[in-house]
Amino acid sequence: MTFLDVLPDSDEEFRELAQTWLHDNVVGKFAELKGRGGPGDEDIGFDIRVAWEKTLGHAGWIGLGWPTQFGGRGASVSKQMIWAQEYTLAQAPARVNHMGEHLLGPTLIEYGTPEQCTRFLPGILSGDERWCQGYSEPNAGSDLANVQTKAQLDGDEWIINGQKVWTSLAHVSQWCFVVVRTEQDSKRHKGLTFLLVPMDQTGVEVRPIVQITGGGEFNETFFTNARTGIDMVVGTPGNGWSVAMGLLGLERGISTLAQQVGFERELDNVIALARSNSALTRPVIRQRVVQSWIGMQLMKWNALRSMSGGVPGPEASISKLFWGTWHRDLGELTMDVLGVESTVMSDSQYSLEQKLFLFTRADTIYGGSNEVQRNILGERVLGLPKEPT
Repeated sequence: MTFLDVLPDSDEEFRELAQTWLHDNVVGKFAELKGRGGPGDEDIGFDIRVAWEKTLGHAGWIGLGWPTQFGGRGASVSKQMIWAQEYTLAQAPARVNHMGEHLLGPTLIEYGTPEQCTRFLPGILSGDERWCQGYSEPNAGSDLANVQTKAQLDGDEWIINGQKVWTSLAHVSQWCFVVVRTEQDSKRHKGLTFLLVPMDQTGVEVRPIVQITGGGEFNETFFTNARTGIDMVVGTPGNGWSVAMGLLGLERGISTLAQQVGFERELDNVIALARSNSALTRPVIRQRVVQSWIGMQLMKWNALRSMSGGVPGPEASISKLFWGTWHRDLGELTMDVLGVESTVMSDSQYSLEQKLFLFTRADTIYGGSNEVQRNILGERVLGLPKEPT
């Protein structure tokens, strides 16, 4: 029996439940983090955040929107939004398994076998197993169809060889969902397969990419005769492109709701900073703060719209294009609010605000660049002619 065996029917009662639970549990070492661990700050208090993830899992707060038959709570869109809002207000620690709960889990529910769901969903729900994403390669970033990592069937196992890059939190994950090429001489999106691969094996080498801030949440990941079982294919061999695009639809749409927890906290911090140093009295800064706040509300409404129609299609690129640009602009606004202080390091360390600025420079590139998102929207949503090759 967990704390959330039965969810209240009304949103008002659910909000009260969320507030009470967060008040009672965001204490001690969890409260000391004050919501830290977001973009560019992932190294902070990681072990504490792992413990927090397990606390959430034990109480039934993970998989809040998953169908009940898969161990989720079946919460409505409005209740998921309430939870995100209250989570931010409580300054709870940043989550450590976004990839598992919001990407891989829903993908398995949509495309996986019953056996895969039985094997992997409980570990995500309990907070015991973490996942990373093996998509990008040195020559296949936004152009995912150019994947060169190969897998070959050998008896009842797949043998994997190749390299992935920008693999977030690979150094602390137990599993990776990997897009590989399994059909010899196949091109582009044909012949790709979506595999689930254990990270703890001799054939997997993870090399952290240390950034200017000193953090290293990104990694290079090398597969050298790495192995995974024949039953670790999500969908069917050669049809991995469809599964990968379904997952990206979730990343562009539904998971944005969870992402906004961090965004809203960052915006609140910027507003508080602008008030404390009187930057908010400057008309230009005040106007940009208002524009940022309006953008935050638009993201919320778009996330709600995305969640109301099942797995999002190519129109979900609207979300990535918008939030990537919004978050980059928030980083720039933060530096302007700080003023000359933004150019100075304290005790040879970057401040949280400086980390935010540096991290957000990549928001319009990773996960599909702005240019790629515009192409997707133009060609697949608006029906415009394809870009010349």
